[in-house]
Amino acid sequence: MQATATLPSVRLSAQKGRLVADQVRGLRVARAVEILRFSPKKGANIILKLLESAIANAEHNEGADVDELLISKILVDQGISLKRMSARAKGRGNRIVKPTCRILLTVSDR
Repeated sequence: MQATATLPSVRLSAQKGRLVADQVRGLRVARAVEILRFSPKKGANIILKLLESAIANAEHNEGADVDELLISKILVDQGISLKRMSARAKGRGNRIVKPTCRILLTVSDR
């Protein structure tokens, strides 16, 4: 039994999201929630909400036991980048790149 949750466009760089994802990959759900809840990183709160959504999907759609679930797969891929301009001297401009990422989280009860 597997249940997934996806977040298609998050204002977080993929590199920073992967740091948090590597901490919880392969862990049981209860332990992963503890780690994410007390982590100071911005990506931890985002991945925590996504994990809670995947747990709810597994419980509601598949009828899974929450105590048996573990994070089987978590992917953080680069999304589109928002490109903005910042005014500089003499009529020039600097490009500001605001990265986004896509997160896919799968829980299963192996």
